[in-house]
Amino acid sequence: MRARVLLVLALMLYAAMAVAQNRRTTLDIYVVDVEGGTGVLFVTPSGESMLIDSGNTGNGAVRDAERIVAAAKDAGLTKIDHLITTHFHGDHVGGLSELAKRIPIMEFIDHGPNTQPNAATDAFLNGEYRDLYTKTKHTVAKPGDKINVAGLDWRIVSSAAQVIKTPIQGRATANPLCAAYTPATGIQLTEDDQSVGSVIQFGRFRTMLLGDLTLNRQFDLMCPQNRIGTLDLLLAGRHGNVNGEFLVHPLRPRAVVTNNGTRKGGQPEAMKIFHSSPGVEDVWQIHFSQLAGQEYAVPGMFIANLYDQQPEAVAVAPFVAPPQGQEAPPAPQHNGNAFWFKIQAQQDGTFTITNARNGFTKTYRPPTASN
Repeated sequence: MRARVLLVLALMLYAAMAVAQNRRTTLDIYVVDVEGGTGVLFVTPSGESMLIDSGNTGNGAVRDAERIVAAAKDAGLTKIDHLITTHFHGDHVGGLSELAKRIPIMEFIDHGPNTQPNAATDAFLNGEYRDLYTKTKHTVAKPGDKINVAGLDWRIVSSAAQVIKTPIQGRATANPLCAAYTPATGIQLTEDDQSVGSVIQFGRFRTMLLGDLTLNRQFDLMCPQNRIGTLDLLLAGRHGNVNGEFLVHPLRPRAVVTNNGTRKGGQPEAMKIFHSSPGVEDVWQIHFSQLAGQEYAVPGMFIANLYDQQPEAVAVAPFVAPPQGQEAPPAPQHNGNAFWFKIQAQQDGTFTITNARNGFTKTYRPPTASN
């Protein structure tokens, strides 16, 4: 009798989730707070899902996996259809082991072999990660690839230190801001350079996420010509830090969302570039940034999470990062309530961002011919 009741309840739950998915008409995007890592979940109107990165390693792995699963449950998902790991740094792949224990993942997408040897990372990639993808599907992404996600035009624009050479909207435009940047020379490629970058289109709505793509690789992507076009929403790479003016300004996003931590990303130089971008209305931060201080902080309604450790007072001046080559003190563990941004995009280019912490919502409508 009990088994029959459980079966009926399971069928009712499945039916309710199916109805919820059938009613969805928007592309839903969850920017999950993984404390300065990356975890961004896309859910199409049909219920197909794509996750970009899986949060932090170490003590944060369980925390971040559970936060991503909470977003998946909010979206009515019982599995992740596709997972892009942009690169194999701990703040992007660290939560994967714990995530895979909590929800099935059907396809694993990455840039290929790890280029920065690390004993713990390599042991995971050659052991558990390989076991996971050999039981499902593994795709090594290349620039120019299209990822098959129903209802979306999902383009890979960077991978394995290479970028697209053909414009994805049929034509490229000259980028005069390239003249102000000289690419660094004589530096060794890192995993950041390998980042799998994506441009995603849903009807007329367009967004982009480049992982931790370096300035040199951003330059390759956008110079001397802009091969991306323009965006509606920029999901800022590198945790809201080190995004070149030559990258951000020609994209002309109406809004920017950063996945920064309290002591990671959001520096004044980065915030200036975001706020001065032509056509941008707002910058949304997943965390208040102590690196920005009050001078460069956005209004609180646009911040999902405030402090990992409440200060006595918020400094006006930005927190001074340690000298090059010295590690900053580790941030206090923030294991309490965490809030996401939920973006709901429509095919006409309209999109709405909601701050789960305070319920603040703003809708961005496509520009008209007159503006």
